[in-house]
Amino acid sequence: MTAHVIADDAEALAVAAALAEEFRAGAAERDAERRLPRAELDRLSASGLLAVTVPAEHGGADVSARTLAEIFRLLGSADGSLAQIPQSHFAYVNVIRRQGGEQQRKFFFGELLAGRRFGNAQSEAGTRHVQDIRTRLERRPDGSYLLTGVKHYCTGALFADWIPVLARAEDDELHVAYVPRDAPGVTVVDDWDGMGQRTTASGTVRLDAVPVPADRVLAHHLTFRGPQLHGAVAQLLHAAIDTGIARGALEEAAAFVRTKSRPWFESGFDTAAEDPLLIQRFGELALHVRTAEALLREAARTVDEARADLTDDSAAEASIAVAAAKVRAAEAAVEVASALFEVSGTRSALDSLNLHRHWRDARTHTLHDPTRWKIQHIGRYVLSGTRPPRHGLL
Repeated sequence: MTAHVIADDAEALAVAAALAEEFRAGAAERDAERRLPRAELDRLSASGLLAVTVPAEHGGADVSARTLAEIFRLLGSADGSLAQIPQSHFAYVNVIRRQGGEQQRKFFFGELLAGRRFGNAQSEAGTRHVQDIRTRLERRPDGSYLLTGVKHYCTGALFADWIPVLARAEDDELHVAYVPRDAPGVTVVDDWDGMGQRTTASGTVRLDAVPVPADRVLAHHLTFRGPQLHGAVAQLLHAAIDTGIARGALEEAAAFVRTKSRPWFESGFDTAAEDPLLIQRFGELALHVRTAEALLREAARTVDEARADLTDDSAAEASIAVAAAKVRAAEAAVEVASALFEVSGTRSALDSLNLHRHWRDARTHTLHDPTRWKIQHIGRYVLSGTRPPRHGLL
């Protein structure tokens, strides 16, 4: 595969905006038919967007967090499934940036610039909690590993060239093994049946004694020793997806009311768009979306500032700012996607229109991690200055 190499933030945003408009056109049909977006992902890879966080010294654009968040917001506004697929891709690019050796960075950044895609295999079902990882890396006498386990919710794995796998080694510490999608012993099962984000193919990955060279394994546990932005960046992208879904739902609701909704007979107006009660409701919904967008920009700015001067305090500020953005984005996505039917009227509930995909995507994606715990961390930070914990979900 060959891919365009994006030069800077401005080009990245222009490419993302153009692709979002292209992807928007078929989003409803892809969701309704559960037609997996292989062609769209190939377009995304070829565009160079998946390599925009490659450091400049390795030939990448090394875009800001604000630019990366805006890329995801644009894609989320067009297709809430498609935007979710590369989220883990960028999270595991960050692992290489932070923990990779020089040769590892050179190899994988070259792969990214060529358009290769990362999936993910991190979550497991039936364990005590989300961080109870039981997949194992067993070291062999020659220094390589055998990887064994079963992973669930593996968004992007079906479409990936490389699958980063979260596993524990003999020291019981967390590592990431970067495994080729077609490696012996790797089976990717398309068994995702979620009500929303239907075309993410977030199914199962089975790993049966998969051979992994030593130089394809990174010590992920070291990421969380000292100040870090791994969790903040990962959560920033989740917030951007939710914010995009909210904006997409609002715009589709407005278009529907302008062109298809009938006025309520008691309003006295000829069109639904003139109804003052609907105007009021749209104003309220627009405030939800604008608040989410503003907090997303503020969170991204805080991440960029922390990246420039990373300390315990700046990392904490970034995590708290992202947590605030994620809470509001989740609320906006669910509220606006639900209110779409309230403002649009009975006809909007027709299954053939598939307007409910916005709510299904929002409700499914916002279950990723509970906002109630983010509010707890924000409250502690305000009251006692307690810094948030260092993990990948904050």
